[in-house]
Amino acid sequence: MLQLEDHVLVSNYISGEEKAFETLLLRHKDKIYNFIYMKIKDPARSQDIFQDTFVKIVNTLRKGAYNEEGKFLPWAMRIAHNLVIDYFRKANKVRMISETSYKTDDFNIFSILKVEDENVQESWSRTELENQMVDLIDHLPDSQKNILNMRIFQEMSFKDIAEKENISINTALGRMRYALINMRKLIEKHDLVTEI
Repeated sequence: MLQLEDHVLVSNYISGEEKAFETLLLRHKDKIYNFIYMKIKDPARSQDIFQDTFVKIVNTLRKGAYNEEGKFLPWAMRIAHNLVIDYFRKANKVRMISETSYKTDDFNIFSILKVEDENVQESWSRTELENQMVDLIDHLPDSQKNILNMRIFQEMSFKDIAEKENISINTALGRMRYALINMRKLIEKHDLVTEI
């Protein structure tokens, strides 16, 4: 099952094989969660959105509405991205104020609204860059990848990382340094533009 490609697993799941979805989840959960966490920066809310993402994926597959021609991960990431956007829209919603509730005629509701959203192109560019960065992390040696994930995505201190990994703080710092050096090399190798 682990050797099967995503599109085969999707097909098997649609045909009623529950284990196929479990394999997809295990294969992609870290990448999707890390992508969400990079946006939200809150472990509990990120976990909620992560779960909502997979509920939506399951519902779409069960309805037979999946037609992404074998590109499961980009499709799943797009669902996660849309749920992150929904989260920020709800969080930033301005309280509705009735213009008629003000006594002066010169009040205009539009004067208090702020437009802070990135335009669509900037948003997609940023999302694409973040996806590529998460992909690059997978190319690091396991010891460096683990340190990077714990430090950036789980926001653990180097002291906590050292205790969890049973290493010294200096070793944890060294691995983080090498992880960042290797990330920089990978960015240069793949010609990624890191500024939008």
